[in-house]
Amino acid sequence: MGKYFGTDGFRGEANRVLTVEHAYKVGRFLGWYYGGRTGRKCRVVIGKDTRRSSYMFEYSLVAGLTASGADACLLHVTTTPSVSYVVRTEDFDCGIMISASHNPFYDNGIKVLNGRGEKLDEEVTAQIEAYIDGESGEIPFAVKEGIGRASDYSQGRNRYIGYLISLAVRSFKNMRVGLDCSNGSAFSIAKSVFDALGAKTYVINNEPDGTNINRGCGSTHIEVLQKFVVENGLDVGFAYDGDADRCIAVDENGRVVDGDLILYVCGLYMKERGMLDTNTVVTTVMSNIGLYKAFDIAGIRYEKTNVGDRFVYENMVNNGHRLGGEQSGHIIFSKYASTGDGILTSLKLMEVMLEKKETLGKLTSPVEIYPQLLKNIRVKDKPAARADRDVQAAVAAVEKALGNDGRILVRESGTEPVIRVMVEARTDELCEKYVSQVLEVIRAKGHEE
Repeated sequence: MGKYFGTDGFRGEANRVLTVEHAYKVGRFLGWYYGGRTGRKCRVVIGKDTRRSSYMFEYSLVAGLTASGADACLLHVTTTPSVSYVVRTEDFDCGIMISASHNPFYDNGIKVLNGRGEKLDEEVTAQIEAYIDGESGEIPFAVKEGIGRASDYSQGRNRYIGYLISLAVRSFKNMRVGLDCSNGSAFSIAKSVFDALGAKTYVINNEPDGTNINRGCGSTHIEVLQKFVVENGLDVGFAYDGDADRCIAVDENGRVVDGDLILYVCGLYMKERGMLDTNTVVTTVMSNIGLYKAFDIAGIRYEKTNVGDRFVYENMVNNGHRLGGEQSGHIIFSKYASTGDGILTSLKLMEVMLEKKETLGKLTSPVEIYPQLLKNIRVKDKPAARADRDVQAAVAAVEKALGNDGRILVRESGTEPVIRVMVEARTDELCEKYVSQVLEVIRAKGHEE
């Protein structure tokens, strides 16, 4: 991770951590960088989520891009995967998504995608950071006809919607589907896709006002959709995060189907139909032991990466794997996308249900998920907290106590000033006990912010 860019872009509280000046400079650098590489006026596509500050950052980025001679094409409110799709299919030099994903509305972020619709290389983000800090000299302003232009490009979002619809192999007629759009980017896309495919669609949290994105809704508050599915007798429900690159599902009984269970359902289906090239699913270190045991029984291999969908995708590209993802709901189908796509994930789960004529509850039943507890603690200095000898000793003590019947994982967040402590064990009580033990030491040593 760099000074500004973490595992998922430049993210922080709007106008405190991430300012309009930062956005302007990011635009200035990208317009100059891609223009210089191509020797022509470069084209950059921009999308944003529903946060109030997204409009402010959009205008700042446009000012920076056009001042460096780039043309900016605006998708307006849309999803991160739609920006990725448009970049890689419509000859753009790069793409920008303005979003802080699942964070509260007062945070925002800038995600930059390369010309293949993938997360920008760390080498380039390091150059952006050097420019922001004034370490790499000035960038010349474009003049006369060299100044860039900004234009509406909502047709790109519409083509993405058409692409999603084209991927469905069956009609969704008679299927009762619930969608929680998190008052975010999915509100303008998800219902249109499911309606077009014939589903009886029930939508909640699709009235964004600039401040209600992710607030008590979406993939990080799945209990809302659980209740909605059960009360309305729905066949399935899907919840997205703020920029809709995540999906968490709910089965017909109101049970949560997280990224691990989605990987199992889709991985087994792809293996059965000869679509799981390399017979391997890519996971992260956060995936549940129960998933791996189920994969072992099914004869499916798996690989583990660091947390972050960019690491999952890099592993998939380097090794030719077709399916990968995170427990949090970032699921990547590399044949169809170069980033996690919540709505696409929904469609692929619907495909499995319809093709196998099984409920989602039945499809996930072979997996015995171990209880898992994850708690975050805001700290003053992430590396210092993790390196503390007493903290390390507390972690080692938990590892010894768990033995082969569980595990503990302590890691730094890539996007927030927090340490994440996760314990997996046979019972919820053990998870709570061991997580609390480690958190108490972190607090006692004065690391808590």
